[in-house]
Amino acid sequence: MAEELTLGLIGCGGMMEGHAKGLGMLWEKGFKPFRVIATCDVVRSRAEELANKIAEWQGSKPSVYESIDSMLAAEKQLDAVDISLVHKLHHTAAVQCLEAGKHVTIEKPLAMTLRAGRLIMDSAEKNKRVLQVAENYRRAPAERAINWAIRNGQIGKIRMLFWVDIDERRWGWGWRDDINEAGGGWSMDGGVHFADLFRYHIGEVEEVYCVSRAYDRRRWADTKTGEGFFEASIEDSTFGVLKFENGVTGQWTSTLAAPEEHINYRAIYGEEGCIRWGAGLKTRSESLSIEALTDKFMKALPDDEKEKLFPFGITDTVATELKEFIDAVIHGTPIEITGIEGYKDEAICLALYESSEIGSPVKMADVESLKIENYQARFNKMLGIG
Repeated sequence: MAEELTLGLIGCGGMMEGHAKGLGMLWEKGFKPFRVIATCDVVRSRAEELANKIAEWQGSKPSVYESIDSMLAAEKQLDAVDISLVHKLHHTAAVQCLEAGKHVTIEKPLAMTLRAGRLIMDSAEKNKRVLQVAENYRRAPAERAINWAIRNGQIGKIRMLFWVDIDERRWGWGWRDDINEAGGGWSMDGGVHFADLFRYHIGEVEEVYCVSRAYDRRRWADTKTGEGFFEASIEDSTFGVLKFENGVTGQWTSTLAAPEEHINYRAIYGEEGCIRWGAGLKTRSESLSIEALTDKFMKALPDDEKEKLFPFGITDTVATELKEFIDAVIHGTPIEITGIEGYKDEAICLALYESSEIGSPVKMADVESLKIENYQARFNKMLGIG
């Protein structure tokens, strides 16, 4: 095991800035068994800017590259990479780095399609490298508290999930509005985080039924002035029903095409009460705000468990995620969201699209085993993998 991890950051846009900030938090707390030695982006100025920001807290500036090829060729001592690219590029970048012997942490979703995700997992296994998928939402203190309350039976046996987001977005979001770059709309991009929370709090999904629509493809080209429309190619609405293996029924509705009246309602109901995101815990005998529930959870945590979940008192989810990755590479400690966990999260999102494509419910086992790939077939063909 390496005593110091050398790290390269690939894709230096918005999310990677959050990763660099998380690494900086660790460094400031005295956790320094790593060094960022390279930043890589096709837009050199982005890689340069991020390298300068890292130099401010690291004391040394990473080398800047415009391609993975050039970075791997020059940085022979590189141990691991952190990847944050458009979904279409995930599998090519990850496999290239894994084949070069680098450990990989990669932003969600694992890949554009499940078949592409399997290429990443197979390469990680073949090359005996650590693979982490960046699903950070569950790491928030409030999510850990919600999970603790559910596991302790505070709302009784779970009955139902309601995850309803009714909103409108007409501003353009770059590549995320292009189906051939993203592979799906918000129900996959942000939805994969939610799918991870469903599995974390409730359990495995057995079957999915969904209707997917694109009601309004217009997007503002200029997000400041609201002028100049272009046409998005992603869906803007999914209406899903989830059947969990343990008998829980879930309603998952997401739309960005609902003008004026907006609703955000996310809750899990059990036999004795419910937990509602943003509101808290309510049972037949108790009512706690989410802040009070989180405080109760934190006070109940043994010191060693608290340090494991929130090292050095850090609650930033990206920072704790990256510490886990660094520890896994150096010490061989476990990864919470492995490749297979990220794969199963993404499979739920793609099951929405697969169900809508064929107009009937789909079994998760069939989606995960690639027995059903009707929706994904076009992307696999585009990617040259099926």
